[in-house]
Amino acid sequence: MAQLWGGRFTKATDEAVYAFNASLSFDSRLYAKDIEGSMAHAKMLGKQGIISKEDEEQILKGLAQIKTEIEEGKLTFSPEYEDIHSFVEAILTDRIGDAGKRLHTGRSRNDQVALDMRMYVRDQVLKTDQALYELLKELHKLMKEHLSTYMPGFTHMQKAQPVTFAHHLGAYFEMFARDRGRMKDAYKRMNYCPLGAGALAGTTYPLDRKYTAELLGFYGPTANSMDSVSDRDYVIEFLSDLSLVMMHLSRFCEEIICWNSNEYGFVEMDDTYSTGSSIMPQKKNPDVAELIRGKTGRVYGALTSMLTTMKGIPLAYNKDMQEDKEVFFDASDTALTCITLFTGMIATMKVRKDRMEKSAVLGFTNATDAADYLVKKGVPFRDAHGIIGRLVLYCLDKGCAIDDLSLQELKTISEVFEEDVFDAISLKTCVENRLTYGAPGSAGMKQVIEEHETYLSKELPREV
Repeated sequence: MAQLWGGRFTKATDEAVYAFNASLSFDSRLYAKDIEGSMAHAKMLGKQGIISKEDEEQILKGLAQIKTEIEEGKLTFSPEYEDIHSFVEAILTDRIGDAGKRLHTGRSRNDQVALDMRMYVRDQVLKTDQALYELLKELHKLMKEHLSTYMPGFTHMQKAQPVTFAHHLGAYFEMFARDRGRMKDAYKRMNYCPLGAGALAGTTYPLDRKYTAELLGFYGPTANSMDSVSDRDYVIEFLSDLSLVMMHLSRFCEEIICWNSNEYGFVEMDDTYSTGSSIMPQKKNPDVAELIRGKTGRVYGALTSMLTTMKGIPLAYNKDMQEDKEVFFDASDTALTCITLFTGMIATMKVRKDRMEKSAVLGFTNATDAADYLVKKGVPFRDAHGIIGRLVLYCLDKGCAIDDLSLQELKTISEVFEEDVFDAISLKTCVENRLTYGAPGSAGMKQVIEEHETYLSKELPREV
């Protein structure tokens, strides 16, 4: 068992305790960040004259070689090492001797792991933002294609008023754009470097923390050494952001699952994003959408786990905080995969315009506009509301839409109806007359789409 401590102990750690305490099995994915942070630390130590330039050069060369060998599969992680930090340092020391032992001067595993995790989370924020950007581009493309694709809008899962598919998609564009805004905010708060905080109280060595922060792409060093090693707010904040992303994906998937059913038939999933049944040959199941909906709870669970882990931890570092990694790795991997697959799913699905429009007509989504028609003819709104209610009942008995009735039939309900009613209650008129900004009318929608194009051209994701 290779450990970075032991001088104070007279007995070896129990094997079960060692296995329980060890984290290499999951924190090995931090190897690149651990090496990058160590290289920056070595450069700072050399700059400050804390180690010799010769030692600095040996350390940097040795660390670069270790990273290359890990990536090429020539160097594998061994369970004899407690964590990624002891693995890298032990391999380095075995290769370059005393120079490797000097690398840890002026730092603790506490600020080292805080740095590794912060850098890893920072990268995950950028990767997730990139995936959301690609999703927004696909939504934007679909919106432009479906400005005149009429469909029912719903409240209480009941058909309410006619909208367009572009307008419906636009609601999700707003959600995912807000998600990107939260990613940017989280990045700003987390992008400060904890290295140099030591175990909790800094160090007596003349470290240049600003220089280290600059080398690693941070805005600057963290301002309190105790907070530096005990802060996991950025993990919780990002998990909260991911939970909102997953909630938005899940809502959309729920709709797609409904739309893909025979009863709706609004969309058809592409074969590449569907599965079949082992017993029922006619089935084409929207498994991707269902799995995304299901995995939302998994990401929520990670957030709850971290909040629970951190709620009772006194300052500063405690071993409980090792529990941040597995749940975070799983949640961030899950969310990133879900965003990517969802984007491919909606890019390949077939939109059934005819079914959407027929559903809007048969769902009496133009009933409000029919009432407004009567109001414009001088009928008090409350009376108009009652007239259209009776008209809908009449249509339900006949099994038809309002649009299917003759003028003579309409006049049996109210003499106010004239020939111009048919144009007034057409889906196109109902939608186009909604002219206010944010409504489904094409004038307002075109303005929003132009704004989205500006947003997509200016709010470009940063490269990882």
